[in-house]
Amino acid sequence: MPLQSFSSIIQSHAQRKGSEPAITYSDASITWRELDRRSNQRARLLASLGVKHNDMVAIVLPNSSEFHEAVVGVWKAGATPCLLPSKLPGREASEMLALAQPAAVIGDISVADNTPWIAPGAALDEFSDAPVEDAGAKHWKAVASGGSSGRPKIIVDNMPAFLDPAAPPYAGVGLPPDGAMLNPGPLYHNMPFLFTSFGMLAGSHVVGMKRFDAEECLRLIERYKVEFMAVVPTMMQRIWALPERVRESYDVSSLKVVWHMSAPCPQWVKRAWIEWLGPDKIFEAYGGTEGGGGTAITGREWLAKPGSVGKVNAGMLRILRPDGSEADVGEVGEVHFPAAGRGKFEYIGAEAKTDASGGYSIGDLGHIDEDGYLFLADRRSDLIIRGGANVYPAEVEAVLDEHPLVSTSVVIGLPSEDLGERVHAIIQLREGQSLDLASITAHVADRLAKYKWPASYELSETPLRDDAGKVRRTALKAERRAWLETGRPFEAKPS
Repeated sequence: MPLQSFSSIIQSHAQRKGSEPAITYSDASITWRELDRRSNQRARLLASLGVKHNDMVAIVLPNSSEFHEAVVGVWKAGATPCLLPSKLPGREASEMLALAQPAAVIGDISVADNTPWIAPGAALDEFSDAPVEDAGAKHWKAVASGGSSGRPKIIVDNMPAFLDPAAPPYAGVGLPPDGAMLNPGPLYHNMPFLFTSFGMLAGSHVVGMKRFDAEECLRLIERYKVEFMAVVPTMMQRIWALPERVRESYDVSSLKVVWHMSAPCPQWVKRAWIEWLGPDKIFEAYGGTEGGGGTAITGREWLAKPGSVGKVNAGMLRILRPDGSEADVGEVGEVHFPAAGRGKFEYIGAEAKTDASGGYSIGDLGHIDEDGYLFLADRRSDLIIRGGANVYPAEVEAVLDEHPLVSTSVVIGLPSEDLGERVHAIIQLREGQSLDLASITAHVADRLAKYKWPASYELSETPLRDDAGKVRRTALKAERRAWLETGRPFEAKPS
């Protein structure tokens, strides 16, 4: 069967679905016909600004119907959408734009040079909404990433903006071709963009949230009879933190598939969701934005292998020691994806970390058990070496986040004259709670070996993770090291 361009697929859905809702935000929808016609106008607007086949167009818009219109318009112009956060600080925005070198920029952002710029809500009336010439770029998306080092880079997907309708890349993930999917995450991140884009291509009604709110998420599931949702563990925790009477007051029985990924999920959170919705509705995936390999696990499998992110198929990935040799079963090492996966992406602003075989690493650590299941430990850049012993922040964070007072936590290493590094925990309390450090330290002591205990704590009034579950750990660490040098107090003391 011949490949179909993303442009033609959207047009086909518009012809078949017409006035059915395609995109919904804040209870206001645009139909498939409107999405098709308005994206045709946007493609012509881009062409009028000089955007050509295979150019890159930066999209700097918040979650909205306009975001999706802009993306489809870029596809129809035969260009590649490059996703940038809508509220980037000026310096970081300039760095990202300098890397991307886009042919045009769509969004509320300062453009210093002569790059064509399209403001949010730009008028489209002068451009025809008739079908445009079928086109597709050699890269269907490019995603900005701060990376584990904090230095910006852009990850360009080497899949073209075409797919085989007989074997689409989203086959088997559960996207409903005639039902609704919910996206609660920020669209400039890979996972929300991936699933909403594939949802549109599959024919799903995409229900979006401008910003995540736990109760609103449940309301939307009930209101639109949502069948599919992809979340990060932070969202799962916030939903579970709702009073039980609130959580149980919404009908979420329409949900058939819930995927979670992008960050480690505390085992207690995963188990709670499995008990709530059932093991056959919960799925987890592991892999990088690069898309060169990964694993997946069902809820039922996970109950047999708690903490695993899936079984490793032959040739999928390897665990290597620092010297490049293969780790033994159960031995923690660096996760390396196969050389074949290297062809699925390109970096702008960075070089892939490769091994002798041509495989590559995104910096994660983990081990494979005797049954071939992968268990992640942490990122190598986040590893804390305390007196020669390895402490994995994700393990300590999972324990802290299980405490009833704690909303979320971030664990970093700070300098220690005696041990090299000490474990420092930054915690954000649940709403309405006050700090009881003795209770938290007792909770940790009951669950972790002593060398993993935080030597110091800090209370944060601001969110530590964004709605995509991401944390700027490198920046948090640098900031606190600077505070130590200047003598600024920031550590919580027992009352």
